[in-house]
Amino acid sequence: MIHRRDLFKFTAGAAALAAAPSVFAQSSAKPRTRIVFLGTKGGPRVGNGASNPANLVVVNDTPYLIDCGMGVSHQLVAAGVPIPSLKYIFISHHHSDHNLEYGNVFYNAWAAGLSTPIHSFGPKGIEAMTKAYWELNKFDVETRIEDEGRPDPRPLLVAKDIDANGVVLKTADVTVTAFRTPHPPIMDNFAYKFETPDGVIVFSSDTCYNPKLAEFAEGADVLVHECLYVPAVDRLVLKTKNGATLKKHLMASHTTTEDVGRIAAAAGVKTLVLSHFVPGDDPTVTDDDWTRDVKKNFSGRIIVAKDLMELKLPV
Repeated sequence: MIHRRDLFKFTAGAAALAAAPSVFAQSSAKPRTRIVFLGTKGGPRVGNGASNPANLVVVNDTPYLIDCGMGVSHQLVAAGVPIPSLKYIFISHHHSDHNLEYGNVFYNAWAAGLSTPIHSFGPKGIEAMTKAYWELNKFDVETRIEDEGRPDPRPLLVAKDIDANGVVLKTADVTVTAFRTPHPPIMDNFAYKFETPDGVIVFSSDTCYNPKLAEFAEGADVLVHECLYVPAVDRLVLKTKNGATLKKHLMASHTTTEDVGRIAAAAGVKTLVLSHFVPGDDPTVTDDDWTRDVKKNFSGRIIVAKDLMELKLPV
């Protein structure tokens, strides 16, 4: 439950406003640090509802993009974030709902006037993916360089493979640490911790239940955690041809809402944000459904993310 006394504020874009909570604290001060939930639906399917996975941290007007699900460019525009202002991209793992628009969001920044580098980080393969993207789009890029007088974008996307836990980026404002967490069958999968001037934010990535993630997120001001609602998964598989196999995968590779509560409680986080909903396109699932089993283990503040919702720090 969100009350006026809470020291944070959500704002939503016009498209998401009707779905967002309507009672928030008001503040005229511009925040140094904020999170924007660009896409909250787990999985690769594209529909008319929530967008595919992507989150944004903005610190002192510098945007840090976490994951690039389909639609992320549109969501950045809807959130009022100029795409050419991007400086850093973090990919959690190489499932398509997290990296499908990686190259395209950079391209769209370049098409909109980008002339400064964007640094990208991700599990092994991000460097090769970047190289392959330029091969795929060689004709278009070289045509536009010559025909439109644009700078060569290829040197501006600086990719770096992550192969171990630890700090992957340190700036004057932010320290970003990667932590490998299993998402079977994918093991090269990273959660990210952002240490900012206004608090610590942890993004779980997709993950099976992993108590060690609680250690990584210990004391965080905000934990953004994926979640799976079992009754909705049961409904989903009944109408899916590969239902039995799909359910086996989902249950093995994601975290149930009850277990998310266990992680948040063990970590002692101040605010738990539920996102990357599995399934994320079942209109019968309510916010109470998402939070009911979480509350069995976690008694702190719980937020059910919506697309374009914004959380300002400190919370």
